[in-house]
Amino acid sequence: MDAELPVANVRTMDTIVRETFSRQRYSAVLLGAFSAVSLLLAAVGIYGVLAYSVTERTREFGVRLALGAAPQRITSLVISSAAYVVLPGIAVGVAASLALTSLLRTLLFQVKPYDAISFVAAVVVLSGVALVAAYVPARRASRLAPVDALRAD
Repeated sequence: MDAELPVANVRTMDTIVRETFSRQRYSAVLLGAFSAVSLLLAAVGIYGVLAYSVTERTREFGVRLALGAAPQRITSLVISSAAYVVLPGIAVGVAASLALTSLLRTLLFQVKPYDAISFVAAVVVLSGVALVAAYVPARRASRLAPVDALRAD
């Protein structure tokens, strides 16, 4: 209408979009941070339980190694004992998530409540973290010298 009229509050579209979605972005970052911390706590917990279990079973591993068990067998024994704990936990977690996703329907943006990719990704990530957390004590158990393991109390 008037080319000489001063323009106020000039902003780019990127700025407008960023300001509009800043609250959702903050919530997503906060949720991601809490998820990362909970994943780290789960890994430390699994590692702690398995490290304690390996320490308690040192004599057993020493006897197995002294009788000729291969170190790979000891490693697979520790990892399989971790799987007996982790896999049912993941199954219960997936079942609970499927049951409770209807409560989170209002918080989901462009994601279906029963998104298979999200569930598969969660199972893969948690299984991988559990495998890594179990591998460290398992490797330590397989490297035990039978004589030292039998002397340990």
